[in-house]
Amino acid sequence: MLTSTHPGPPNPEDYELLLPSQNADAAMGQEEQFIKSESRSGDRLANYVALGAAVMIMTVTWFAIFNNLTGMGWFALHPPLQTLALVLFTYGILTLQPTSQPKTKAAGLGRHQVIMFMLGLPIITIGSFAVWYNKYSKDKPHLVTWHGVFGLVCMLWLFGQVALGGASVWFGGAALGGGMKAKAVWKYHRLSGYILFPLLLTTVNLGGAWSGWAERNTEYIIRLISYTVCPLVILAAVYSRVRTSKMKFF
Repeated sequence: MLTSTHPGPPNPEDYELLLPSQNADAAMGQEEQFIKSESRSGDRLANYVALGAAVMIMTVTWFAIFNNLTGMGWFALHPPLQTLALVLFTYGILTLQPTSQPKTKAAGLGRHQVIMFMLGLPIITIGSFAVWYNKYSKDKPHLVTWHGVFGLVCMLWLFGQVALGGASVWFGGAALGGGMKAKAVWKYHRLSGYILFPLLLTTVNLGGAWSGWAERNTEYIIRLISYTVCPLVILAAVYSRVRTSKMKFF
């Protein structure tokens, strides 16, 4: 059991440094049902809209890929895995919005880490490796499109994002000095994520709306809705749930 090193009642904002124990995991979901709602008007709708738009991107992409696999090689893994990762990242962000009570914060943080670190990161890494290896095996040049450049930037940023987030919560944030020192870094992890997310969506737009593969395998109106409109909808829905009061830098 984790215990506080300072007297007094637990600070509701300290969830970033607490991980739910195995014994608490089973009861956490049940207890959340009886806690007063933390949502504002429109939060639930925004949640469904963001997830729905992300799933639409994935569905269209998977249909386009599996409808014509001829000659795709390793590239066939890239669009399906990247769009699956987008769905996971979208849900991973939404599951921390909004939380203000200790129990829901701890539960949300647990889900966030599983979805982002254990699922999303490996999936998007495999998808990125697949497109790199596809070009390598065919002796084609790398990073010749904005989609490729944005993709590389996002992957490097993503690994840094995970490292920063993990360092601020794992083992009580010991890597960053623990306690309030580690907690102070969490808000930068949060801000960094909200900047990285639109870059990921831009990468989706560049690959889905403008690439030769997309033009050959999807109709214009489908590309417009799936890879231009849907990313904008996701971004607007996710940002509408942001609590700027949680990120006090001054």
